[in-house]
Amino acid sequence: MQKHSFYGGIHPDYNKEKTAGKKIEILPYSIGESLTIPITQHLGAPSKEIVKKKDVVKKGQLIASSGGFISSNLHSPFTGEVDGITLAPNPIAGNVPAIKLIIKETNDDFLKIEKFDKFQDTISAAGIVGLGGATFPSHVKLSPPKKVDTLIVNGAECEPFLTCDHRLMIENTEEILLGALLVKEKLSIERLIVGIEDNKLDAYREFEKYQTKYNFELHLLHSKYPQGGEKQLIFATTGRIVPEGKLPLDVGVIVHNVGTFKAIFEAWTFGKPLFERVVTVTGAVKEPKNILVKIGTPISKLIDFCGGFVGKPKKIIIGGPMTGFAASSLDTPTTKGTNGVIVLREEDLPDIRKTSCIRCGRCVEACPMGLVPAIMEQFSLNEMYEKLIDWHVVNCIECGCCSYVCPSRRPLVGYFKTAKRQVMNILRQRTQK
Repeated sequence: MQKHSFYGGIHPDYNKEKTAGKKIEILPYSIGESLTIPITQHLGAPSKEIVKKKDVVKKGQLIASSGGFISSNLHSPFTGEVDGITLAPNPIAGNVPAIKLIIKETNDDFLKIEKFDKFQDTISAAGIVGLGGATFPSHVKLSPPKKVDTLIVNGAECEPFLTCDHRLMIENTEEILLGALLVKEKLSIERLIVGIEDNKLDAYREFEKYQTKYNFELHLLHSKYPQGGEKQLIFATTGRIVPEGKLPLDVGVIVHNVGTFKAIFEAWTFGKPLFERVVTVTGAVKEPKNILVKIGTPISKLIDFCGGFVGKPKKIIIGGPMTGFAASSLDTPTTKGTNGVIVLREEDLPDIRKTSCIRCGRCVEACPMGLVPAIMEQFSLNEMYEKLIDWHVVNCIECGCCSYVCPSRRPLVGYFKTAKRQVMNILRQRTQK
């Protein structure tokens, strides 16, 4: 079989074997438990809470409404009583506003969302965002201002440790395909591609079973990080290059994660809003698992469900180890973007003592965007933002490949994340003149 790939990238230790063969388990809940549901769980404008303390809400009921076109609705994961608006720890933003809910019922019934004539309005009503971690509101991506001819199902899941997408592809193959075919039909897209890395051959074989039933292309991808990046996946499967400053739709492509397609299928077919997702819990826990979790569940409950810690935890990462963030508290709630909880001990962590750059060029070879991180670092440290514009720092996808391969342990991606914010401000000021 031909395998597809892209320029650059790395081959980290994937550490997926602990959970790749574990079926998705449903996390149990009890009446009287509380959930803390952050009001904003997506890119774009914040949501606006529409409930107050003592309100009784039904499972699936809207509790925070979209704050604009690029925003998302939020629904209650259970029937319960609102215990007020509180603060919840967030690994990126510190403490954020959240709705505290006391569970009153744990049955499976939920309030169905309204089904609109316009497909995108239904997806918006369901509060669906990108479940690969980016959390971009899906109805926006599915409202392209120009013709799109190719739809790509992103089954790469290239981040180490994470296997929640892998299990979804095995256990919910047809639902994922039906969600993708629904988008293909509603947007009049000609071509449907499913891309899966070659370290998930069991998932690839499941999709093969449906190729005679449904019309789609199945591409086997090299297992290489960041194969799941939109631009890398588009190049690997279509040969198209997304130009600097442009989006996938500018080359006629839409990319969605497998979990997002499943959520789209459930919203359109069953009227189900997005109030739960699959999370991989792994690392230094007794029984690593893939778990179906209600949004707002504290990560401590997930860890307890996995038997607790093995040894003394040093760091808990929300997301994948390459692009995730360290949790400051076990009370940190899961959100729509939480695809992993990774527990690491002191002995699991690398030595990150920083030394001087030795100009080895490994970061240049690894960069999937063809950038020169060693040079860009100097401009970042010296706040030479105009130079960084010339060296295309805005093209950095913040994948962390450069930092991973650096023998001097330079925190390159951290520098670029900070510099990009300054550069974007400069570019905005230019356009306003």
